[in-house]
Amino acid sequence: MSTTELTSDGRLRRVLLPAVVTVIVVFGSFGSSNNQDGRRHGDWIMVVLVLIGSVALYWLRTHPIPVLWATVVSSLAYMLMQYGYGPIIFPFVIAVFTVIRTGHRLAGWVGLVTLYAGHVLGRLVLGLSGQGIYQVLLVGTCFVVLGFMAELFRGHRERVTAANKTRREAELRRAGEERLRIAQELHDVVAHHISLINVQASSALHLIDRQPEEAAPALAAIKEASKEALVELRSIVGVLRQSDESAPRQPVAGLDRLDHLISRTSMAGLEVHAIVHGDPRPLPTSLDRAAFRIIQESLTNVVRHAKATAATVRIQYGEEALVLQVDDDGSALAGPPREGNGIVGMRERATALGGTLTASRTPTGGLRIVANLPI
Repeated sequence: MSTTELTSDGRLRRVLLPAVVTVIVVFGSFGSSNNQDGRRHGDWIMVVLVLIGSVALYWLRTHPIPVLWATVVSSLAYMLMQYGYGPIIFPFVIAVFTVIRTGHRLAGWVGLVTLYAGHVLGRLVLGLSGQGIYQVLLVGTCFVVLGFMAELFRGHRERVTAANKTRREAELRRAGEERLRIAQELHDVVAHHISLINVQASSALHLIDRQPEEAAPALAAIKEASKEALVELRSIVGVLRQSDESAPRQPVAGLDRLDHLISRTSMAGLEVHAIVHGDPRPLPTSLDRAAFRIIQESLTNVVRHAKATAATVRIQYGEEALVLQVDDDGSALAGPPREGNGIVGMRERATALGGTLTASRTPTGGLRIVANLPI
């Protein structure tokens, strides 16, 4: 549907309400005035008063308060001029209901009080008869009921709006958390494989001229690392696309792939030892994946940044927590380690599971990563 069609449709809806109300009020007012004894018969003044309130409804959405007062004035003048009681009150009811429902509570109640008090006091001042105390109380009760019904609808609308806002905020928050998780996955996958490829490429370049036969294992390692990187990246992109097309997927990263990770990292020249304490057992998928990624990122940092030849991975299966510790034998200046994106990302993974992660120096100056992940 085009913009012009949408605009025309909205204008039609705005015209429809005042048009229908005008027809009902005009014919209804002539009928009531001409069929009630002691009432002034319908004339052109009555038509003008009816049109003021009815036609004003066209601007109800854009100027609700001025429209309300137009209906108050026209209804009050109609009743004080002794025209017959009838549908003249319809435009006022619609206006006051809309004004209160859309949040202009004070204006709506002032309009109710003004019309009611003006009708009662105006009749007294003009000496008009035919209105007893019970009738006055009945009309007042009807006005109060009208106001409270508008308040109920206003409260319901505010609750619905608040619920929709809360739901949208929750959806945005979940979307942000999902983007962060995918960004962490991409960072870990790319950083790990590219680091291994970089180390092996440097080794191959160093050996290609002097010892060509020794460069083959490095080139094979580059091929294997790049292949695995492509597989993991395609798997993550497939999740983003939510596609059903068949794509090569490797198992979800978990501690059961630790031996493969250690073997692959060792090809980059880093000697890695794994020590497991406690009884290994199946872990929740989110915990298993986070533990693997933390170890992977820790070893990646060692390969990229530490002047280390060996690293030790310790995994302790406790009753309430899984404790990971990765140490390297590198040397560095004294003081706490500088925290880059890698350590920040690992800490975010641990925090998301309700755990903690710390980075500190070993007694020899290497880097120590300790993650405590509740089970």
